[in-house]
Amino acid sequence: MFEHYTTALEDWVSHFYKKQKMYSVQDLSIRKIARYYHIFVHQKPVPARHDIVHRYRGIIVDSRDPIEHQREQFFHELCHILRHCGHQSMMPEAFRELQEWDARHFTLYAALPYHMLRFYDFSDDLIIGTIAEDFKVTKELVSERLNRIYRNQKCTNTTADGTLWY
Repeated sequence: MFEHYTTALEDWVSHFYKKQKMYSVQDLSIRKIARYYHIFVHQKPVPARHDIVHRYRGIIVDSRDPIEHQREQFFHELCHILRHCGHQSMMPEAFRELQEWDARHFTLYAALPYHMLRFYDFSDDLIIGTIAEDFKVTKELVSERLNRIYRNQKCTNTTADGTLWY
């Protein structure tokens, strides 16, 4: 029996999505998320970034990149808007690295929330491609997310003599 133990960040993301009635991959809309948080989203031929100026909050995704990369850029920049403060160019490198670490994890959970992934058959040989296509993200992101899920699982089996092993 496999049981996935979620992280606090995973729980926060899933709670937000469920509150917005986002239960399936078809519900996972950038426009819907941006609208909820009053964030403007733009596609421009420039590197991805976010802007916060007074009450204006915007995310720019690089229009030159494939849609899969643009979605990942959106979730990365969304994390900076929702969870971080300060301008990275004015903070110590360790703080900037911490924010980037957090944004990377947030991207994994926000682009591929477990409450939507749990309906997939993880034993399917084509699962990475299937999820990447369904969620419109890169196979690399899916692979990293599934590896994290596997690492966080608790595997309990009973041996022939009735003892448990983990």
